[in-house]
Amino acid sequence: MSNRTNGKLLKYIAAAGLAVGGILGMAGTFAPTDALRGLAWGIDGAALVMASALLAIHFFREGQDLGAAGYIVFAVGEGLLLPGAAMDLAASGPSFGAGVSLWAAGLLLISGPRVYPLFVRILGFAAAALFVATAVQIFCRVPLHPKSSPLPFFAYPVLVATLFGWIWTLLSRKDSL
Repeated sequence: MSNRTNGKLLKYIAAAGLAVGGILGMAGTFAPTDALRGLAWGIDGAALVMASALLAIHFFREGQDLGAAGYIVFAVGEGLLLPGAAMDLAASGPSFGAGVSLWAAGLLLISGPRVYPLFVRILGFAAAALFVATAVQIFCRVPLHPKSSPLPFFAYPVLVATLFGWIWTLLSRKDSL
């Protein structure tokens, strides 16, 4: 397989992983049962880790080291969130705080360089700010869990909009990022 074909395939698979992650992440938030929530969030988390790993490779190959590092940090954060998919929400608080703090750090690293369009970068910064606020509260022992409102509940749509901005950018550019 040529490098060009391999790069296109990598972008399509990463875009699919981001889409699955965004859709099932939101669906899990509104799932009628804990079992369905856990299943949706488990698949969501695995898809986001896979997509982030592929995008880290893509950005590294393109010489975008901050973006590559951001996707690695985001994947590590998602890895910390994955066990919480099958846990009681209240019990998942500490690992959730750790995971969203790494989501925030990854989003900042990804959104900083001028790789994505400005509106996508602004969404990334906004999602990072909301997740920083969530993590700070959890680390200060405020009893938040993944479905607490207003945060982190209202941070998810901003994250999903960012994910779809990444997808749009990946698929709309004929050249490399």
